[in-house]
Amino acid sequence: MAIIDSNTTFRGYRRDNGRVGIRNHVVILPVDDISNAAVEAVANNIKGTIGIPHPYGRLQFGADLDLHFRTLIGTGCNPNVAAVVVIGIEEGWTKKVVDAIAQTGKPVAGFSIELHGDHDTIMRASKKAKEFVHYATALERVECPIADLWVSTKCGESDTTSGCGANPTVGDAFDKLYATGNTLVFGETSELTGGEQIVAARCANDKVREDFMFMFNRYQDMINRWKTSDLSESQPTKGNIAGGLTTIEEKALGNIQKIGKKCKVDGVLDKAEMPTGKGLWFMDSSSAAAEMVTLCAASGYAVHFFPTGQGNVIGNPILPVIKICANPRTVRTMAEHIDVDTSGLLQREINLDQAGDKLLECMLATANGRWTSAEALGHREFVLTRLFESA
Repeated sequence: MAIIDSNTTFRGYRRDNGRVGIRNHVVILPVDDISNAAVEAVANNIKGTIGIPHPYGRLQFGADLDLHFRTLIGTGCNPNVAAVVVIGIEEGWTKKVVDAIAQTGKPVAGFSIELHGDHDTIMRASKKAKEFVHYATALERVECPIADLWVSTKCGESDTTSGCGANPTVGDAFDKLYATGNTLVFGETSELTGGEQIVAARCANDKVREDFMFMFNRYQDMINRWKTSDLSESQPTKGNIAGGLTTIEEKALGNIQKIGKKCKVDGVLDKAEMPTGKGLWFMDSSSAAAEMVTLCAASGYAVHFFPTGQGNVIGNPILPVIKICANPRTVRTMAEHIDVDTSGLLQREINLDQAGDKLLECMLATANGRWTSAEALGHREFVLTRLFESA
């Protein structure tokens, strides 16, 4: 019997805009780096909230500033978030974030520090955060169709067991989720190098293929502007090489396994953009783990599949990260980080269909409220992507 089909349900939080979350966070969100202290003070004052400090938001401009706002707004709009308190140094940018999040219908309030100072801002924001905690904790999970669950993926600390075991496990799960009408995403533009034509051939039509190649070529042009074709110690990393991946092409062929055998690439997203329909989407994104997972959260995804060979420990404040590993040594030495052990694949104890079902079983438990290992261990990595230096 299949783990999931079109009749499968889970219990999630139905938001006013129709999206479904699997967590119910009250987020304290800074617009800029100099608001972090106030954000952390509010989160400390009011239990049941989570502060998300970050180092940027001043003297950014152009496309970089647009991405900054898109990521912060997307984080607040994510369906795993029940309510948001926004704190910024000045009123204009704070209001911009608040107004955009308010379009989801969820409770959101903004506070600016200028002309008020930290003490007054923290006091007022703490009062509002307490109200939001009462609101959030009164919400109840409801039964939702499996197709309402948005699933993202990214791999990290890859080795030979990633491409041969953990990544194909994600691919099998993605094939099954694609058949049930879920909204899926993959990315890591740099890690498709050498395999980009394989992805292009999987695009649903010429327009999607053109959009994908535009994004991939934009990345290649960026590398060329730095007048370097040598990405050694970056792609592949020293850890990848130690794990048996000697070229970026080998890494790419393993990476592509995550999109399965049956999925078509139905659309292309820029960084932190939200998809406009169901199916599998490609998002132009960094291959750095915390950056890409942050972008997935900002794009509205509710649960994340993270295959790891040698043991990347990444988490996220609002997006539950499910770790899959097919390396028996990593499963043994870093057991506390691994949610789904698929090492039996390479030892011929289970087949790929069974491995994919193990992942989907864990996904359903996570969707129904069970914490991932990253959540239990307190991993809340939140890293914004920058396009260029500050003015």
